[in-house]
Amino acid sequence: MYLSVKDVKPQENYLLLLTFENGEKRQFDMKPYLHLGIFQELKDLEMFKTVRTSFDSIEWANEADLDPELLYQESLRTE
Repeated sequence: MYLSVKDVKPQENYLLLLTFENGEKRQFDMKPYLHLGIFQELKDLEMFKTVRTSFDSIEWANEADLDPELLYQESLRTE
């Protein structure tokens, strides 16, 4: 079972502040993904800042999205 993303806030340096359904806040670094496929478009900071929650995960205006399990497993707890 995975935890749903309830909130996302874009941060400096291509970081995302994620809040999961259990209330846990975690930071996810997008930099390692910015050379892959559709994620290359997120190098444009205006596009990167369009991130929002979508169903149980996150999505950008260009329809790029990430799996909530990946977001949780590859992020670092902030609190």
